[in-house]
Amino acid sequence: MTKYNFDEVISRQHTGCLKYDFSVQRGRPADVLPFWVADMDFPIAREIQEALLARCQHAIFGYSESDDAYFAAVHDWYAKHFGWEAQQEWLTKTPGVVFALAAAVRAFTKPGDSVLINQPVYYPFSEVIKDNKRQLINSPLVLKDGKYSIDFTDLEKKIVEHQVKLYILCSPHNPVGRVWSREELLKLGDICLAHDVLIVSDEIHSDFVWGDNKHTVFSSLGADYAQNCIVCTAPSKTFNIAGLQVSNIFIPNAKLRHAFQHEVAAAGYSQLNTLGLVACEAAYRYGEDWLAQVKAYIEANIHFLSTYLAKNLPQLKLLAPQGTYLVWLDCSALGLTAEEREQWLLHKAHLWLDGGGIFGPEGQSFERINVACPRSTLLQGLEQLKRAVDNL
Repeated sequence: MTKYNFDEVISRQHTGCLKYDFSVQRGRPADVLPFWVADMDFPIAREIQEALLARCQHAIFGYSESDDAYFAAVHDWYAKHFGWEAQQEWLTKTPGVVFALAAAVRAFTKPGDSVLINQPVYYPFSEVIKDNKRQLINSPLVLKDGKYSIDFTDLEKKIVEHQVKLYILCSPHNPVGRVWSREELLKLGDICLAHDVLIVSDEIHSDFVWGDNKHTVFSSLGADYAQNCIVCTAPSKTFNIAGLQVSNIFIPNAKLRHAFQHEVAAAGYSQLNTLGLVACEAAYRYGEDWLAQVKAYIEANIHFLSTYLAKNLPQLKLLAPQGTYLVWLDCSALGLTAEEREQWLLHKAHLWLDGGGIFGPEGQSFERINVACPRSTLLQGLEQLKRAVDNL
């Protein structure tokens, strides 16, 4: 087993890196330390790198398609880690989960139809709804005693009142870090079945689950639920290969699958990029040891962050995540508006976080911070934050 050193700081500057190279273009100061976009500051598993290098040596990059070995790698990963037996005919590949969400909105709703989400939630959910001229219906998550939950009564009421056609579920939930229990998912599934609402389940963070929590693939709940859902998966967050653009979308219902595939084709998309296919297969076949090590490191980062805040910045409240490497911080005690806080973070703390308001109005007093980075980078960010708070 290769032993990885995640403490090593590897510069990502001047690599076309969205996280580090485009602060000025995106209206931020050049000197900000970024903790915003959800990728990791760690090199990928050596086995993935070697597979990519071997493919590059071939030096021909024509149109490529996945084969049985590719599907076997994906299938075996989900069977081993989640007890889910996916079928090959269920699979449609897309360049990303957000692309798939947009395709699903267009395939299964008409302009003006209602699509439901639970804010605060990953902001492209609202974008793909509004940009496709559908009605965004929000059933907000409820925060109580430091934990978010779904208000099932409100959710069903909104579904009925607005004749909701589609529900985009974030599972595990970004940014609040909830890992929904099997019982919660069954309850969601029953409500949606009762009211003929299709579920699109974004499960891109499913491999990052902490403690005794367990991720349940929505399609594994049972045959009725599987026939009423689209499960969106990708190796991109898990193995830090988002830039290679490969996602695996599973749709057991043949009628729904054909409608979805028609919408993907209508967008002018067919084959994935060659290296994305290579990386995905190698990741699921050989990446388990790397993932175990990176998860242990990230979980330690979360504990480090929690301890540092409790000791040095008690004004900021960390909502302990059950999943994801994204941490949701309650900043309400700072007494700043969302706009004031953003400017203060950028110009006084010299930090670039994701302001909670982009995830929905319920997130206005929060910030999202990505802790998938070397410990020294995290410490630097926290020390910059502490100096800024001390001078408030």
